[in-house]
Amino acid sequence: MKRSKKRKGKWKTLACMLLMFIITGYTSNAQENSEGDFTLETKVVDVINDPVFEGYGRLIFPVDRTISSDLELKDLEDILIWYHNVNPERTVEIVNYMKEHAAAGEQIFYDIYTEEEKAEDPEKENTGLFFFRGTPKEKFAVVNAGGGFAYVAAMHDSFPQALELSKKGYNAFALIYRPGAQTACEDLARAIAFIHEHAEELQVDVSDYSLWGGSAGARMAAWLGSYGTAAFGEEEYPAPGAVIMQYTGLSEITGNEPPTYACVGTRDGIAYYGTMEDYVSRIQNQGTDAEIEVFAGLGHGFGLGEGTVAEGWLDHAVSFWERNMSKR
Repeated sequence: MKRSKKRKGKWKTLACMLLMFIITGYTSNAQENSEGDFTLETKVVDVINDPVFEGYGRLIFPVDRTISSDLELKDLEDILIWYHNVNPERTVEIVNYMKEHAAAGEQIFYDIYTEEEKAEDPEKENTGLFFFRGTPKEKFAVVNAGGGFAYVAAMHDSFPQALELSKKGYNAFALIYRPGAQTACEDLARAIAFIHEHAEELQVDVSDYSLWGGSAGARMAAWLGSYGTAAFGEEEYPAPGAVIMQYTGLSEITGNEPPTYACVGTRDGIAYYGTMEDYVSRIQNQGTDAEIEVFAGLGHGFGLGEGTVAEGWLDHAVSFWERNMSKR
């Protein structure tokens, strides 16, 4: 009987220890989840309000769209009108990338306007550059999201492209601009000026830079490439080595287009692929390098095109940019 009581006491003690281990482990995991990585179920507002993004968290998502307090990262496509093929896993990767680098003390966001300029025009508060660092002293790209000049769809239309460019070693900036064709181009001109003026601090090579964009953002890239920064209120800076355009129905030709790569889907109801083919053909007729990829059955706003017939277009665009380096 005594041995039996001893065994019971021993097992009771082990059971208590196991229970405490489970409780402690659960608490630790819960704390790690709340303080660690963002997940598909993370609320968008929780990302915006994370202290690591103090001062600019709101600009990670469209400030001109209503964001419900219940909206989760996995459902971001709900507010990105005109866009398709939004990849929730990619969204989570991007916000975790941002948090990791910001928490490590890296500056991932840069104002392009001074405090005085923002005080004079409060709309300039909602502008800036998110920096996806590549190899120090490597060339840079500025990526401009679309959104019909009504909002900035960066999480699908510029952040993913910028992140992929950084993985290839290039320094990539995603511009958050004021919606409106004129103001957006003014902000892009300022961004180009800012990067040139702070090239040493940013550790970027300003030669043969490229301008990227989707939809409205593609128009911005094309206009700055053709008209130059002086046309939009800044000093004249060198033209880009290449313009990379996704799904936009731009048609005017100035005769001063940089080398241009374009891509679009045949089922795009916003940017007709025939218009883009004609645009590229007219640039080629000027003796300027230009090419277009047309993807069968694809609609508007496919972003990186992951899981679609367009997957891999970014690699082709990078190759196009690289072959036009040092040609201007």
